[in-house]
Amino acid sequence: MLQEKKIDTLIGLLQNIERDYEPAALASSFSVEDMLLTDVITRHASGIGIFTLDTGRLPGETYALMQATHEKYGGVVDVYSPDCGVLAEFVQAHGPNAFYDSVERRKECCRMRKLEPLKRALDGRAAWITGLRREQSVTRSDIQRMEWDPAHGIPKFNPLLDWSEQEVWAYIHRYDIPYNALHEQGYPSIGCAPCTRAVGEGEDIRAGRWWWENPETKECGLHVKSSG
Repeated sequence: MLQEKKIDTLIGLLQNIERDYEPAALASSFSVEDMLLTDVITRHASGIGIFTLDTGRLPGETYALMQATHEKYGGVVDVYSPDCGVLAEFVQAHGPNAFYDSVERRKECCRMRKLEPLKRALDGRAAWITGLRREQSVTRSDIQRMEWDPAHGIPKFNPLLDWSEQEVWAYIHRYDIPYNALHEQGYPSIGCAPCTRAVGEGEDIRAGRWWWENPETKECGLHVKSSG
């Protein structure tokens, strides 16, 4: 059951970020967590920006959610896309699905489609916000509410780190927030279409992301840990 105190704490944290780290922005992948944060930000901390990275290979259901989000909240989400020329060179050299060949090729694909657009999206920002939660995977079990992002030289906030999946869904249903239809088809975590599959009962939340790799390598590079 979702407690009002948890919602109030979240609202207070986002309002503090809005006040102390202007301009800050939420990086949204249109996950259920990001939809929750989008709702709270638009209603309680509208000075925080919101952006998304359109990799060009997202599922149709994700684009449908992007449209539903626009219809509910207006044009609050800025869209950043990869450099088409760089992508064309990669595909010409290695093929459209080269990310299956090795971890190195997969990370290069993520770099072009996510990391480079993220760098542009965060240019001039004083902080960024994510929907990461500790229980999502082994690579996220030790995240902190505020971390230093060495790649971009700004703090990163994870305001939902201690929220459970049940609490997130309770908020979504309470406020009738749109969400990705794939969640009802066994997809708890959704990325690019060719790199995401449904998960079976008892599997890790992110087991369907890059399922051919070891769990320890299954991040795209957006969330770099500080060594300090």
